Amino acid sequence: MKQMPDVFHVSKPMIGMLHLFGYGTASIRDLAKREIAWMYENGVDAVLAEDYGSHNPEDVEWALDYLKSQYPGHVYGVNLLGDCDRAFALAEQYGAAFLQMDSVCGHLRQGSHMSGWDKPGIRAKTCDDDFAEALSAARAEHPVFLLGGVRFKYQLVRSKRSLAEDLALGKERCDAIVVTGEGTGMLTDMEKIREFRRHLGDFPLIVGAGVTEDSVREQLQIADGAIVGSWFKQEDVTENPVDPKRVKRLMDIVKQVREECP
Repeated sequence: MKQMPDVFHVSKPMIGMLHLFGYGTASIRDLAKREIAWMYENGVDAVLAEDYGSHNPEDVEWALDYLKSQYPGHVYGVNLLGDCDRAFALAEQYGAAFLQMDSVCGHLRQGSHMSGWDKPGIRAKTCDDDFAEALSAARAEHPVFLLGGVRFKYQLVRSKRSLAEDLALGKERCDAIVVTGEGTGMLTDMEKIREFRRHLGDFPLIVGAGVTEDSVREQLQIADGAIVGSWFKQEDVTENPVDPKRVKRLMDIVKQVREECP
């Protein structure tokens, strides 16, 4: 099993979101090319291609192909919000180093459907046992490093398990846990990060939302890395293009943190 340093080649990796916003295919892809360059050139350790902006998996596949051909040796990953199964396949096809799933535990009620019920797809599962089985099969077929959310933004908690129990199961289902606040661009509460750390021990913990130049130092004192989306954008607005100056400012702070907490 790969460990974080094997995947990201740096301590406290910073992952920049490629949201794929734009107006039509040409616009989306032209902006994506520029945003990828702006993030890598200003120190971001990995780029995460996601269909949050375009809502089109084909744009994500294009981005992965572009990253593979134009940025060999760089680290990149994938998150398809509506199709986890395809995300696993694309990660393998295009050499993505990691995959993010918004929730690997806590969002489904316990139990399993009776035999004979067989709706395909990880995301289609409505009970926890069925989901866990489908996820395990996908991971066995496509062994990519998996960042998995627990009590993730916008996800209802239906498991009726304690946080400690959900996190223990989460550790079995992914390679690093992602913690967030209540929504995109919203600060992840420090007490929540500390609580996750208490339960996880030394298991990798990634802050997945609300990372800013004001919060990143304190967050990385506890967490092992972060995913940054909105704060990298012009005027801190998720739908805006990436601002290279904001990327550099945050990454300069991260470099200091790495020297303080190697």
